[in-house]
Amino acid sequence: MDGAPPAADAIDPALRAAVGRIARVPLLLIACDYDGTLAPIVEDPTKAVPLPESVAAIRALAALPQTTVAVVSGRALRDLAALSRLPSEVHLVGSHGSEFDIGFVERLSPELLEVRTRLRNELRTIVADQTGVRLERKPASIAVHTRGADPQTRAAVVAAVLDGPATWPDVTVTQGKEVIELSVVATHKGTAVDQLRTQMSASAVLFIGDDITDENAFGNLHGPDIGIKIGPGETKAGYRVDEPIEAARVLGLLLETRRHWLFGERAVPIERHSMLANGRTVALVTPEAKLTWLCHPKPDSSAIFADLVGGSPAGHFSIAPERGGLPLGQRYRAGTMTVETRWSGLTVTDWLDRPSSDAVPAGNAVISGDSTLVRVLTGSGRVQLEFAPRPEFGQVAVQLQPLGDGLLVLGSNEPVSLYSPGVTWDVVADGGYETARALVDLSAAGGSITVELRFGSHSLEHHRTPVHERQLAAERPWQDWVAELRLPTTSRDMVARSALTLRGLCHEATGSILAAATTSLPEELGGVRNWDYRYCWLRDAAMTARALVDLGSITEAEAFLRWVDGCIERTGGHPERLHPLYTVDGYELGAEAVIDTLPGYAGSRPVRVGNLANHQLQLDVFGPIADLLAAVADLRGSVRDSEWRVLENMVEAVSRRWHEPDHGLWEARLPPRHHVYSKVMCWMTVDRALHMVRQHGDGDRPDWVELRDRIGHNVLEYGWHEGVGAYSVAYGDEEMDASSLWIGLSGLLPDDDPRFLATVLKIEADLRSGPVVYRYHWDDGLPGREGGFHICTAWLIEAYLRTGRRSDAEELFRQMVDTAGPTGLLPEQYDPLAERGLGNHPQAYSHLGLIRCALLLDNMVK
Repeated sequence: MDGAPPAADAIDPALRAAVGRIARVPLLLIACDYDGTLAPIVEDPTKAVPLPESVAAIRALAALPQTTVAVVSGRALRDLAALSRLPSEVHLVGSHGSEFDIGFVERLSPELLEVRTRLRNELRTIVADQTGVRLERKPASIAVHTRGADPQTRAAVVAAVLDGPATWPDVTVTQGKEVIELSVVATHKGTAVDQLRTQMSASAVLFIGDDITDENAFGNLHGPDIGIKIGPGETKAGYRVDEPIEAARVLGLLLETRRHWLFGERAVPIERHSMLANGRTVALVTPEAKLTWLCHPKPDSSAIFADLVGGSPAGHFSIAPERGGLPLGQRYRAGTMTVETRWSGLTVTDWLDRPSSDAVPAGNAVISGDSTLVRVLTGSGRVQLEFAPRPEFGQVAVQLQPLGDGLLVLGSNEPVSLYSPGVTWDVVADGGYETARALVDLSAAGGSITVELRFGSHSLEHHRTPVHERQLAAERPWQDWVAELRLPTTSRDMVARSALTLRGLCHEATGSILAAATTSLPEELGGVRNWDYRYCWLRDAAMTARALVDLGSITEAEAFLRWVDGCIERTGGHPERLHPLYTVDGYELGAEAVIDTLPGYAGSRPVRVGNLANHQLQLDVFGPIADLLAAVADLRGSVRDSEWRVLENMVEAVSRRWHEPDHGLWEARLPPRHHVYSKVMCWMTVDRALHMVRQHGDGDRPDWVELRDRIGHNVLEYGWHEGVGAYSVAYGDEEMDASSLWIGLSGLLPDDDPRFLATVLKIEADLRSGPVVYRYHWDDGLPGREGGFHICTAWLIEAYLRTGRRSDAEELFRQMVDTAGPTGLLPEQYDPLAERGLGNHPQAYSHLGLIRCALLLDNMVK
């Protein structure tokens, strides 16, 4: 902040912590007295000029969004405005809350005007010929200043005022430092602050003052509010500083903290994060080895590290060389989900240990079979560690207890420990939470240190299996799995990484598959298009499993189909009532909520938990499941009873509801429409079902043939928009949508059909921009814009191949691959102008699209 005092570290730690908390409320009101607070007390009140440090902080705070600043003074409003010269964004309130605007006096009733006149005349009589006593006229009051009088005169004047006009009806008395004010309006600074709070719908108030009159405001504070008293004397304020310059330092700290909360700390580009996974949960780590995201015990549970969407106060686990500097690079160990971050003289190796089915004995203790984050530091330099766990997205304060070979995390609803032999931790209070910091000399430690974050356990015992053996044991299943895949020659390494990423999004205990690893990463920086994708969408999961089947792995698909069978069973025989998405356990989501204390990634709010799309009708979800069933049956050569049951239910659901309008796959929060894509997916459901009964069943199903043909005829006739010359987003709508490419990708129209060719050209013209394809440009009812969707780009690549445009497909595929992060991961979207990723990360859609395109480029005839 320009002009901010540099000595913010001198602020009392308890006050720093309180400022840190209040800086993160959604709507903040900052109110200050003027004399003795923003401006030092001077003998001549006309020379009371505010400190430049205070003015700089007040101006900057008033310019922040969701932040209101007010100066509440005993001065008349005109004098306050003239002296302070603060911008119009700062609300000025004069006369102890009597004046909220310059025209206030004109609204006084004749009766009050008459009282004010009598009051003025009486006070003139009292102070006549009294040396050092001055009257100050205000619109609704008169102040008697005794600062310049000797003690005897001061006492006589105050007694005369209190025994005389102060006793009149309709007169309110306010006493301050060497001033007594009589007003015809019954108000004080406390009621003024309350009125401002109500007007601004403030979540919390910070009030700073030095005078006796400020006690009315301090007394009205409550809940998360903060009162700061300047100087000595009894006070109702919770905190105290000695001088106005110290108040300026507090305002500077508040400004810095709130700026970070509103706009986010330095935001690492989304695509540069790498994902750790162990089949039970996932975590994200930055290119500088800062762990910024980890939910436990499941990926849709609350986060213990949420720095990604809340900044450092929301929890992180950082490791870096003491000397600082950027790493040389970061990479996955080949065929694994283990990440290595390398500096000269330091390598940090991170992985999530695969949980065992039973607890693992360790010495005389037991280490839980729950997830364990393992971080191995090797090298020769001095390394800084900072461990800041913040359970429940930072909503639960925890204590860190050094004990034996590590730390215990106390205060959460389950045991957590950090095993860290050889590390001496310094635990400090940090904004109401505790953070552990350490400095480790790797040379003195023999070149290696291991720290393990153990969930579900308070054990700090040494693990009986050496850490390098545990690492190999954790990595071997990933390596064995990827070695069995049928990888294409096209972008072979990228396809392998995409496959591992999709495998990492699979929840092994249930068979569900995440749409993405995160919540609320923005589709537009600073925007509101921030959604929670840490759940299992029937559509996304089926398409993910299908991509892995295409690579030769059937295990994930079989587990997912069992999970779907369980979801269907819970509908009580009504598969048409399936929700679009479920928790990883296969149950309905709770209500969508906002964590309004988190600033969001790069200040992109709100941060959401849950997803309201859970209640939408999306008729397309049955198509990808039927398509997956057919692919599994073809690869395996048979169909299981449970899979026949799922297939029958999919067709039954389509037969009951295909003719209805729905919300569509993009989940726009708009009234339902007859979406072309949804109708195509209904057609594909029955088409793939017919394929299965013909290839793996006991004959044909004439009723299914009739249903398929009826749906196909309907969408081909009504989905075509003559004015547009293409298949549009919905019946009768002229807007284009990338999902309409499935009119051909599904097989409903042959590749050479002129209607498919026309639709491809129209989508290319309307929705492609360089290396990306946008979903649509129609109004979805939300403000802002979004990036191009990688899955839509993949669909256009396939459409190019199907329509004979191989060179265009190859070029667009190369451009898509080039948008990936340095370790090969893709979020949901890409902004071609800012050249950075957007949306939740890593996104299953994006990686399955890349896999599908690479396989098609390999397999389709050149």
